[in-house]
Amino acid sequence: MNEERIIMSGNYVRTELPVRIAHRLRDLQALPYVAVTQEGMDKVYELYWAAFDKLRRFPQINTLEENEAFCKFVRGLLDEHSTVIPNLSLGLTLASPYLAPDRLDSFMRRMLVSRISRRVLAEHHIALSRDLQSKRDGDNSRSDHVGIIYTSLNIKNSIDRCANYLRSRAFDVDRDTPDGSNTTANWSEIIVDGHTDTTFPYIPEHLEYIFFELLKNALRAARLTHRNAPSLPPIRATISMGEHMVAIRISDQGGGLLIPQIKSPSDLFSFSHLRNSTRMEDSRLGALRSVSTSTLGITATVQEQLNAMSQAAPRKSSDGGTLRPRIGFGLPMSNIFATYFGGSLELVSMDGYGTDVYLRLPKLGTNLEGIEV
Repeated sequence: MNEERIIMSGNYVRTELPVRIAHRLRDLQALPYVAVTQEGMDKVYELYWAAFDKLRRFPQINTLEENEAFCKFVRGLLDEHSTVIPNLSLGLTLASPYLAPDRLDSFMRRMLVSRISRRVLAEHHIALSRDLQSKRDGDNSRSDHVGIIYTSLNIKNSIDRCANYLRSRAFDVDRDTPDGSNTTANWSEIIVDGHTDTTFPYIPEHLEYIFFELLKNALRAARLTHRNAPSLPPIRATISMGEHMVAIRISDQGGGLLIPQIKSPSDLFSFSHLRNSTRMEDSRLGALRSVSTSTLGITATVQEQLNAMSQAAPRKSSDGGTLRPRIGFGLPMSNIFATYFGGSLELVSMDGYGTDVYLRLPKLGTNLEGIEV
């Protein structure tokens, strides 16, 4: 990477971002009136329109100094858009009774995939610009990175890091353990086996977000299912490396996924209340309202969740207890991250016993990834 290429990259991002945002503005404009007038949707449209207008007015980049100013400008836009996810999710949840499930899920997927594509494009350029300056200063500490892509990402290390974060939490962190449960047990052990030395090029933030959410759900399921056991059954993560893909299976003994509110495990990826009626629960709507009015919003990163765990006080429930609201966004977002570069996320429920989750991801650079914009 050199000065000329960084400037070319900056100008590509400068011209490409408003095009991608314009597509999403058209998608919003094509929604029925009853959908776009729901709570939160006006904020999403205003943020998208303001970003489009600012980007199309930004002048051409000709020097590294101008590129640095552009990076600061783009970083500011990314921060401003942190409230898009909760507002969009709130608005579409409230519009769910008026939209067919396929249309709602298709729209939400396009919005989220496009959001990821824009953030990847912007953050990759910012990282490349930062790395060029670091190399000029004699700092080669990120020689194993190309922008935001870690060329030798160790899967086991990523799983272990997420496991350590999650198992260090208080046992009843969600404040949802039934009365009479054993609250002195330790969290389930997380065992990693298979091809444990596997490394591949990928974006660490995407992979670790998926692991964090899957392991968090598995730990919670085991805790609730074996509430009176002196110790909890282990969770097993098995890694398999193929020629072009890597696969990870996470198996728990948390009783399975199917509940009266859903008919298929894949319905947990849906934003429609017809496929997942928990979307319309008052606790989830309240949690979405709370997050959407916060300046922090949702960025869908592990660090964001760690910050929330350490800083945010649990809100009070109606009976005077405390609870941590669940907005039901982790699995759908994990599915979007997994499929973004052509991978997949499959949930297999063995009701009464547990769940196997199969995550398949391509090795970036070994094939042509089909990326939606």
